[in-house]
Amino acid sequence: MTEKEKMLSGEWYDAASDPELLSELYACRDRIYELNRLHPRETATRDILLRSIIGHMGREVTILSPFFCDYGSHISIGDCTYINFNLTVLDEAPVTIGSHVFIGPGCSLLTAVHPLDAQERNKGIEKALPITIGDNVWLGGNVTVLPGVSIGEGAVVGAGSVVTRDVPPRTVVAGNPARIIRWL
Repeated sequence: MTEKEKMLSGEWYDAASDPELLSELYACRDRIYELNRLHPRETATRDILLRSIIGHMGREVTILSPFFCDYGSHISIGDCTYINFNLTVLDEAPVTIGSHVFIGPGCSLLTAVHPLDAQERNKGIEKALPITIGDNVWLGGNVTVLPGVSIGEGAVVGAGSVVTRDVPPRTVVAGNPARIIRWL
């Protein structure tokens, strides 16, 4: 099994020195660099670049710069989704963003998990767990979503929250760690 196959299946893999992964990572960084240097009015070029980076991008998707991701090809975004400035997506595992989603400025979607043991961590191994954001979700500004989390349809995540576990559909959650505030 290749390191990439291990990565995508949630197993521990060599994140620091595998040539295939590093090649894909740097190719994506090159396109991200180009994207983030575009003039804001270059919308047609922006859309072409984003579609070359993102694995699947639905219709009427807006992603404001700066935008950062590791691979891009593991990201899927539904229709009519709005992503504000400064989204960071560590997409070592699949990241699925539904339709009609609003993502506030400064959010982070983080799939990578590192060993707790420092000696293991220093070897450059990691694993990744997928993130799923359902349709009609709103992430307020500066929300961090951790590995393996699913956010249910219609949920609202308050600004500054750290989402460490699954969020039920049609709930409002907030805090660090995010907890249910109320049902919608």
